[in-house]
Amino acid sequence: MFITKLFALIALVTEGKAVGSPLDINPGVIFWTTITFLFLFFILKKFAWKPILNSLEIREKFIKNSLEAAEKAKEEAQKLISENKLNLSKAEQEAQKIINEGRENAEKLRHQILEESKQQAKKLISDAQAEIERKNQEAFIKLKEQVAEIAVNAAEKIIRENLDREKQSKIVQKYLKDLPKN
Repeated sequence: MFITKLFALIALVTEGKAVGSPLDINPGVIFWTTITFLFLFFILKKFAWKPILNSLEIREKFIKNSLEAAEKAKEEAQKLISENKLNLSKAEQEAQKIINEGRENAEKLRHQILEESKQQAKKLISDAQAEIERKNQEAFIKLKEQVAEIAVNAAEKIIRENLDREKQSKIVQKYLKDLPKN
């Protein structure tokens, strides 16, 4: 059906019976269409073409600047990320170093306290031994004096008639000096 209508239209155009159809060549319409087109073209060129091109150029520059700014921002962000990672690793190393130093200092302090405790204990033992030795010497001296006194008293009673007290004391003192000290 469509094909038959198309053939009929072609036949009418070729026979000249289709007056006023869009396919007709009319010199007046062509002239005024061309004049109207050229008039519109010059008006658009004079008033609209430059603003449209300017706005397109401004838009192009804006997009280009936006892309460059985005690229710079991306590079700066990458740089900041790498700096942050570096700073974080430095901070971790510093923290580990501080922890290790703290452990070492604690260990040194523990050893120092142990050494001081051992030295104090040795000093206390030494002082106690010296005190014991001094007390032993004092006790030994008192014991010698008491033994001498007892001996003198006993000897005085025994030998009262032959010797006097002073002589007896000298004899006992001499005897005690001859005794071993320990």
